[in-house]
Amino acid sequence: MTSALAWIAACLAGFAVGSIPVGLWWGKLWKGIDVREHGSRNLGATNVFRTFGPAHGIAVLLLDVAKGVLAVSLGRAWAGGDIGGLVAGLSAVVGHAWTPWARFRGGKGVATGLGIWLALATAASGIALACFVATLAITRRVSAGSLLAAAALPAAVALTGPAHERSARIAAAILTALLVWVRHGANIRRLIAGTEPPLWGGSR
Repeated sequence: MTSALAWIAACLAGFAVGSIPVGLWWGKLWKGIDVREHGSRNLGATNVFRTFGPAHGIAVLLLDVAKGVLAVSLGRAWAGGDIGGLVAGLSAVVGHAWTPWARFRGGKGVATGLGIWLALATAASGIALACFVATLAITRRVSAGSLLAAAALPAAVALTGPAHERSARIAAAILTALLVWVRHGANIRRLIAGTEPPLWGGSR
């Protein structure tokens, strides 16, 4: 496989893996219900959690994370090295967020993004995950935790990543964060308005 074909294959493979609408298919398989018709109408693990319960939400979360890990593995194998993994991983986030299996209306990209960085920069993803958990514990809003974790990711990558390929890693982390923030536009508006629902404990 030539170099150009390898990069194209990595992008397409990442997008294909990321586009698998786990939340949609999970709801239909286990409950016979389209999760897009309930709650926030999103395909992500949070809406599955709220609609079907914690066990289903956690299962979808883990599978969405696995999509990111798999995409990075394919990118490394086909395009070579961590740069190939970054390209395939970012393609997976795009596929997750705009999946053709659900009329290009997918999830927010957080879990799949986590999978990418767990595979590529474990320490940095650990810092971002700690930001998520702390923010969720304080605010009870998954969206707030996701936004702050995404914002922290580029700095965490810069601080913990190896010297080689640092610029590419930071650029990919910034793109990951931007994708997450773009997908959370409605959540940001609700957070500002004080109408974003918490994951537990009532409406406030």
